[in-house]
Amino acid sequence: MSNKNVLENVKKLRELTGVGFKDCKLAIEENNGDLEKSVEYLRKKGIAKASKKMSRSASEGLVLAHESSGEVSVIEINSETDFVAKNKDFINFCKEISEINFKISGNLDKLNESMMKNNISVRENLINLISKIGEKITIRRSKFFNKENGKNYFYTHSALEKNIGKIVSVVKLSNTADSDLGQKVAMHIAASNPLAIDKNGIKKEIIDKELEIIKAELLNSGKSGEIADKISKGKINKFISDNTLLNQIWIIDPKKKVTDILKENKKDKDIQIIDFIRYKVGEGI
Repeated sequence: MSNKNVLENVKKLRELTGVGFKDCKLAIEENNGDLEKSVEYLRKKGIAKASKKMSRSASEGLVLAHESSGEVSVIEINSETDFVAKNKDFINFCKEISEINFKISGNLDKLNESMMKNNISVRENLINLISKIGEKITIRRSKFFNKENGKNYFYTHSALEKNIGKIVSVVKLSNTADSDLGQKVAMHIAASNPLAIDKNGIKKEIIDKELEIIKAELLNSGKSGEIADKISKGKINKFISDNTLLNQIWIIDPKKKVTDILKENKKDKDIQIIDFIRYKVGEGI
């Protein structure tokens, strides 16, 4: 290998690992220029620390759903850039993680210690992937929907592949719902991003904070305290309506609300929304 190629590989290895020139040069020479083996070499010596990458922000990545026998799991795995989110190694890692996540019912503590196909734990494989790619990668959150007391439906938005995308929504409806309605409700959730099923599901601190912002805005615009209080009640009611699934305007027919659609589609019993989730890549980071 020419000196020029050695120096280029040393530079790449330093960027990946944060290790000094001398150690990187030795690793490259010992491993005939193979970057992946050089990273492994440095890690075995305790020199390369993938944790060096972990102070950076990871707000890109993928959300994945896995479904089997009526049960559904969903998981978000983040990277720093969208470029890495399209990387083959990253995607393959995410796919296997999604399968494992389903098997252990979305328990992230169990997930980290679970073994992957290469007989190495998820935790170790994650460190190896960070070292190889050179970006912070995190397994952020997951949720599992069993099939007790209802039927599960999910929708993947901006799908990169089947069940892999930037937004995944899952909804559990009572058993009287049909698959067409379930799919449409899942799509509605992806588009409309409700905070809760109804008012009781919105945390009091969220409503209080929104009310505080509304009142301050009204007072700053010159409204008196009494008028501001009156107007703010109407505005907070609209906020609750806009952010609760049952009260949202149905995306397919703006003349109706979600609750109207559920009533129209009922058979012998009213259709109930039991639970839902919406994961959007990077949201809240």
